[in-house]
Amino acid sequence: MNPRTHEVVNQPPPLIDYNLFETDRAMVEGVRRERAAWAVSMLGDFGRAVGTAEAIAWGFQANEYPPVLETYDRFGNRRDEVEFHPAWHGLMTLAVSNRLHALPWSEPRAGAQVARAALMMLAGQNESGHMCPISMTYSAIPVLRLDPALAGEWEPTILSTTYDRRFLPVREKKGALIGMGMTEKQGGSDVRANTTIAEPTSALEYRITGHKWFCSAPMSDAFLILAQAPGGLTCFFLPRWKPGGDRNEICIQRLKRKLGNRSNASSEVEFEGAWARRIGDEGRGVSTIMEMVQHTRLDCCIGSAALMRRALVEALHHARHRAAFGRFLADQPLMRSVLADLVIESEAATLITLRLARAFDARQADEREHAFARLATAVSKYWICKRAPAYVAEALECLGGSGFVEESILPRLYREAPLNSIWEGSGNVVCLDVLRALRKDPECVDAFLREVLLAKGTHPAFDESVQQLRSDLTGPADESQARRLTERMAVLLGASLVLRHSPPAIGDALCTSRLANDSSHAFGALPRSADTAAILAAAWPI
Repeated sequence: MNPRTHEVVNQPPPLIDYNLFETDRAMVEGVRRERAAWAVSMLGDFGRAVGTAEAIAWGFQANEYPPVLETYDRFGNRRDEVEFHPAWHGLMTLAVSNRLHALPWSEPRAGAQVARAALMMLAGQNESGHMCPISMTYSAIPVLRLDPALAGEWEPTILSTTYDRRFLPVREKKGALIGMGMTEKQGGSDVRANTTIAEPTSALEYRITGHKWFCSAPMSDAFLILAQAPGGLTCFFLPRWKPGGDRNEICIQRLKRKLGNRSNASSEVEFEGAWARRIGDEGRGVSTIMEMVQHTRLDCCIGSAALMRRALVEALHHARHRAAFGRFLADQPLMRSVLADLVIESEAATLITLRLARAFDARQADEREHAFARLATAVSKYWICKRAPAYVAEALECLGGSGFVEESILPRLYREAPLNSIWEGSGNVVCLDVLRALRKDPECVDAFLREVLLAKGTHPAFDESVQQLRSDLTGPADESQARRLTERMAVLLGASLVLRHSPPAIGDALCTSRLANDSSHAFGALPRSADTAAILAAAWPI
């Protein structure tokens, strides 16, 4: 090999060993503003941990060596266990020990949901797959608390900061995780079409028989599922081990081969008379489990905002160190316009997500915040998750061919990006949920508009767009226009937050590029008036 032909020049240095929290101005300011200033030190420590070369390598390894299903042991007995690469366990240990699965429940104080959202956003920038069992465990707690006896038995182990991967009954474990199984072959979003049967054996105990087309994180210690009881579709708690200590009748049929999220095991499972405990009344399964869905929808926003932030940081880092045609990419006007536009979108997603988390903090005691969260969660889930795939694709293009190879993190981010838009309600399902809230809960509309109007008078394009939205909201509901309406609501919520809390250049550029009549949907088509220098100065990570 001729050393001269392999001299490395004009390449960025590795993006490792940096603090993901401290280099994110929007997040640092947002955490303080949304009442979680007490968590800044903790977030700084975690941001440093997930930015280490070791943690970043775990993310690559966990996706390069995906989980493997071991259906039988060497003697022919059913085993039904999933083996993971050690990198997965490293990621899970880091997440659980820092309470990403439990913080608002183990430390219920003002700002706990915000602090936990920031932790999740930091972890998701490194590796998204392991966020699935973390999210479901976190989201399951409000449902379990509907049954105080069940919560009393399981919560201490679930809220533990010990990641215990052993396949044992809960009474023998130091930590537990919760999964979920709702989807069946004949109905994905339409869970009322489920055919899994629940036969009662006592007042609260049932035998579950059926097949789940998608059971997330099958190595969890228990699952929340939906099944048809005599009184209709009902929510159940189904553990891997029966109360007496015997293995439950759960057979993992296969693991899904997915577009992305490869580090995480998703499966098809068969329940063959499996023991389960009812939560809530028979026939109220959807309304019972919706509390879990609402929290996982928040996590969808968090996950997509995390993907956008990491893609942005990669694009900014590359552009600052890569030269073409005699100048660094970051100094070239058209590239600066693209990068600045990416900054704007990421900023809005981050601010919306943290504001939404604050609403989750306050919604039990504040009716307005409860109403705001009810509508804003669906609106934000639709738009942030919908923007992520196009956003990551644009960031990848900033790196050119280097971004298209697997040694770059961008292909993994790109494969991951569509997931959150599908999970917990695809775009159409969520938009229909928005229409339902608009029709049935006028207090939700009032709370949403109250938040948006806090920026009234700060930008003419914003004021004009708000006026149009108010007109649209008073008109008859048109299902065919639900996406247009939901998008407008989301963009205006983001604009209101950015106008109030971000550098003025970002707010002005957002309004002129996304609310004006001649706005473009392509990233990088900012108006000539956009102050790209000021926008980029607020976003350089390191």
